[in-house]
Amino acid sequence: MNLFGILDQIATRHGDRGAIFLGTRQLHTWRELRDRALRLAASLRQVYPVGTRIAVATENRPEIVELMFAAWAAECVVVPVNYKLHALEMVQILEDADAAMVFASPKIAQGLTPATAIAVESLDGAAYTARFNVEPAAAPRDTDPAALAWLFYTSGTTGRSKGAMLSHRNLMAMAVSHLADFDNPDENCSLLHGAPMSHGSGMYILPYVLRGARQVVPESAAFEPDEFLDLCGHHPSTSSFLAPTMVARLVATGRPRPANLNTVIYGGGPMYVESLKRAMAAFGPIFEQLYGQGEAPMTITGLRQRDHLAGNGLADDATLGSVGYPRSGVDVAVLTEAGTSAAVGEIGEIVCRGDVVMSGYWNNPEATAATLRNGWLRTGDMGSFDERGYLTLRDRSKDVVISGGSNIYPREVEEVLVTHPDVVEACVVGAPDEDWGEVVVAFIVGTADPAALDTHLLERIARFKRPKRYVFVDELPKNSYGKVLKRELRERLG
Repeated sequence: MNLFGILDQIATRHGDRGAIFLGTRQLHTWRELRDRALRLAASLRQVYPVGTRIAVATENRPEIVELMFAAWAAECVVVPVNYKLHALEMVQILEDADAAMVFASPKIAQGLTPATAIAVESLDGAAYTARFNVEPAAAPRDTDPAALAWLFYTSGTTGRSKGAMLSHRNLMAMAVSHLADFDNPDENCSLLHGAPMSHGSGMYILPYVLRGARQVVPESAAFEPDEFLDLCGHHPSTSSFLAPTMVARLVATGRPRPANLNTVIYGGGPMYVESLKRAMAAFGPIFEQLYGQGEAPMTITGLRQRDHLAGNGLADDATLGSVGYPRSGVDVAVLTEAGTSAAVGEIGEIVCRGDVVMSGYWNNPEATAATLRNGWLRTGDMGSFDERGYLTLRDRSKDVVISGGSNIYPREVEEVLVTHPDVVEACVVGAPDEDWGEVVVAFIVGTADPAALDTHLLERIARFKRPKRYVFVDELPKNSYGKVLKRELRERLG
């Protein structure tokens, strides 16, 4: 099994239909895309053996799609790199992956070339154009499903990024689970890439190509809410994966939902209940939630569109605040510190297993041994199941604040803080304290008065969970996927 077969099949079935769009403009049909990928693959095969790591470092661009399938057709490994990283951070990933070369946008190529001895090829250069003059390669037929297909580098919110090794089988399992659980696209549908294609949005290329849905890349190469909504109005039956912060930016435009926007899958960070309610009030019941990690890409638990509703209105807060139930093909459990299954309502570490789970971390046996135990992926996330089988995330295990011997889950405090009308965003961390071990500190974006926040919290949660200190900031530090960098907030506290 080789993932290139997805493109090969759809090009045979729908060869003359539009496949790749830049903004509103069609660039390639499915047949043309297949030909381009096979020509790129042939040019790679002339130089690189099977298993070579081929990196891609660019803003969202149409070339990402052809490069992914070309790497797989050449039986190489694609290594997408977060384009917002500093050049030296990119070099760290390229060297860790032992990448043979990197395809990059002109801007990124300019910064990378003097920083590394690894070959850097601009996507706008003559060398890249010349690759399409090569006779196309034959489609691969005998790839081992366990062969490495994608090195997924974690976002590194807590330190050095690690490369999760994802096989052809892992990614096919992810694609099939998405189609089984969430969306049902066909050749008359579109996937709009608002989030970075180096990670979540790029992962979703697979299930949508599997069904022949067009791939739409904004001309801005990034997420601009007005451009995004305009493109939804142009392309048929649009779906998109967005981080919760992106959803909030769409709502902030005040614009109505385009009729063609059918599905928004959100994930990659916490979606607070109040934020979700505002989004649903603005755009209707088009939202689906995923909970996953790079180590189990996009696929641990989820909430379907219908799960967000009950009767003629919204589901209750417990449901909206959960991450749903286990995905198709995935076993999910919550374990106590003793390693036993947690009771209903009991908080423990979330673990999962299934064909979607990585084989380990690239060149990092210690991290692999710590994360993969007895066939289970230890997520590092804390959560609990309710009596319906719905999973609720509490926090990352390292983010739990232990104050005076009591566990305090920042997410619970944040959920209450953002219900205050003068709070735009909130993030809770623990700070060392001689008397209590740790105390709760809340970083606030907004104009709320600390005394008013105390009153607001004490009316809703236990006193011991109340922050001992509020720090008001203009914005919370985030990575390019919308995750708050709690490490930076802790560093500010000294």
